[in-house]
Amino acid sequence: MVIPEGEFQAVADAAHAVIEEAKEADVYVFGGGIDEDVEPVRVAPDGTVEPGTYPGLGVPNGGYTVPELPIREAAIEWAAKIAVACRCAQELREFQYDPAS
Repeated sequence: MVIPEGEFQAVADAAHAVIEEAKEADVYVFGGGIDEDVEPVRVAPDGTVEPGTYPGLGVPNGGYTVPELPIREAAIEWAAKIAVACRCAQELREFQYDPAS
């Protein structure tokens, strides 16, 4: 995110307003930011721990918002609302439901 000088509070307020809208629409599951003060680690299949992310990937920054929506088009609409509020592009991913979880 690149926020113009002096506009952080306006962006934060707009982002929080979208989250409140999602909560009122009963589609909000959870969200939050990445704590960039904590270094990422990878845990290998044998349990060993190494610093960093997967090779070839950068450290994700920003945050995540997880809504529960019936169709992909609705997810795109919410991602667009968040993009406008945050003034930055959003990446949309879909969770695969696991009935055993």
